[in-house]
Amino acid sequence: MTQSSYPLALFLMGPTASGKTELAIRLRQKYPIEIISVDSALIYKGMDIGTAKPNAEELALAPHRLIDILDPSESYSAADFRRDALREMDEIVAQGKIPLLVGGTMLYYKALLEGLSPLPAADPDIRMQIELEAKEKGWEVLHRELADIDPVSAERIHPNDPQRLSRALEVFRISGKSLTELTQQKGEALPYRVKQFAVMPKERSELHRRIELRFEKMIEAGFEQEVQKLHQRGDLHLDLPAIRCVGYRQVWEYLDGNGTLDEAVFRGVCATRQLAKRQITWLRSWNELKWLDSEDIESSLVTLSEAIDL
Repeated sequence: MTQSSYPLALFLMGPTASGKTELAIRLRQKYPIEIISVDSALIYKGMDIGTAKPNAEELALAPHRLIDILDPSESYSAADFRRDALREMDEIVAQGKIPLLVGGTMLYYKALLEGLSPLPAADPDIRMQIELEAKEKGWEVLHRELADIDPVSAERIHPNDPQRLSRALEVFRISGKSLTELTQQKGEALPYRVKQFAVMPKERSELHRRIELRFEKMIEAGFEQEVQKLHQRGDLHLDLPAIRCVGYRQVWEYLDGNGTLDEAVFRGVCATRQLAKRQITWLRSWNELKWLDSEDIESSLVTLSEAIDL
């Protein structure tokens, strides 16, 4: 099967607060497409306000797949996403429709496009051994161990990031090869004809304004109370990917007694700007990408319509 005969898939990427959801919903109302969320925060139930999850009205207009699929206590990997996204894409194509993947988690897009390196499955016994060693020696000692066997990963992984640090050590202990060495090997490429777009305002200052405005609206909508509800559960903590999400981490720290709510909001806005900057850096190096102006929705819709070309 040649690439030209593959089914069509559309990627609509962009930094946080760039207007991806609005554009996707408008497109969904016009064409036979189905939306798949590509967002590592929208997967979590009960995390609606701080993730800017599409509301009930928006979801009625344009249902999104792969949102609200996990409890915040659970983890979700790029491999999990690739498996789930491929399943959803196949279902959409079988219905005679076009999958539109929308979101800003660039690692998920990369995993979907390029496939994943052959990393070993998790080993509960080895993971438990690593956790016991961390309790006895501390994560700093284990981080130094990682630096000896895999300096590239050690540079990238912070000593206070036990989940990623544990995984890097686990991979080496199972396979005898470093995480860096294994991730250089690629997996199976995506069997779709992909057209890729990124949307954001032309001026970075406009994106910053949108980020601040969004955070203000989140607070007005009850974001503090949403995090408080998660905080009171008792089984969630800052080491979990869900609670480390931008915004949630800062308000969680405030609820733990660190600073005022205003300070948490300020830190949250700064962290969101940093996230947007990282997303833009990813996109600037992305191949075969067409940029859309989020302040000119009509023109962007025309460009996307031409890509669909039914």
